Amino acid sequence: MRKKILLPISLFLALPTLVFSQTSRLNLAAPYLGLGAYSKQQVDVFSYLSNQAALAQIKDAGAGVYGERRFSLSETSQYAASVVIPTKQGNFGINMKYFGFTDYNENQISLAYGRSLGKKVDIGAQFNYYGYKIPSYVNDNAVNFEIGLITHLTDKLNAGIHVYNPIGGKFSKTDEQLKSAYKLGLGYDASDKFFVSGEIVKEEDYPVNVNAGIQYRFMKQLFARAGISSATSLAYGGVGVSWNNFRLDISGSYHPQLGWSPGLLLIMNFGKKEIHVDGQKQ
Repeated sequence: MRKKILLPISLFLALPTLVFSQTSRLNLAAPYLGLGAYSKQQVDVFSYLSNQAALAQIKDAGAGVYGERRFSLSETSQYAASVVIPTKQGNFGINMKYFGFTDYNENQISLAYGRSLGKKVDIGAQFNYYGYKIPSYVNDNAVNFEIGLITHLTDKLNAGIHVYNPIGGKFSKTDEQLKSAYKLGLGYDASDKFFVSGEIVKEEDYPVNVNAGIQYRFMKQLFARAGISSATSLAYGGVGVSWNNFRLDISGSYHPQLGWSPGLLLIMNFGKKEIHVDGQKQ
């Protein structure tokens, strides 16, 4: 039992994380999920996890689920779900995350909002309720928020900024404080088939990290993504296929020391028309 608890904890003490807090860890394929944030064409129900301003470009309601077995271990599995609801007053997003297993787990539920300020600027914000639990030892939680802005420099070029936990949220039972992080992002739709994106991320007490990724659409129903995160030399990629109102991705990432982290993603669009990998309707 003790080994089971120490295993997931020790992995993350040894590895600089890709999320913006001291305790909460998102899936290693987080750059994969958020790759479409800085594009009008590639955005989907998970894109706003990278920058909440991306919510403003989602036209139809939708929902998605994602699961990842980090480093191929059941004790370090991660699950995420997201729902997006567009309205005339702006778009709303609800997302939930769970990491761990019975003897150690972390969970988060978040409410996000995004809207356009004219044709050139989108803004967004998200409030998070995060908690972690080790049975018979500790159970604690914290509340914090994050904000983002995306500007459409041209029809093809988009840039944005994102700030996580700017005022330092604290846990309710301890003096532990969540870390802050700042991000600059850029995306370019070279064509209706090819998209490239990059982010510069500075998390408190960690070196600067660069996430870079590309997406290529072979046809309306088939695409591929790939990228790298410099902080851990982490490579990620995936293949997605869409049919009717559904999209299925098989993804994965590879860490040089800790190995593979396979993932599976399913998105459903509630609109009347088909959704494709580029976010356009048929």
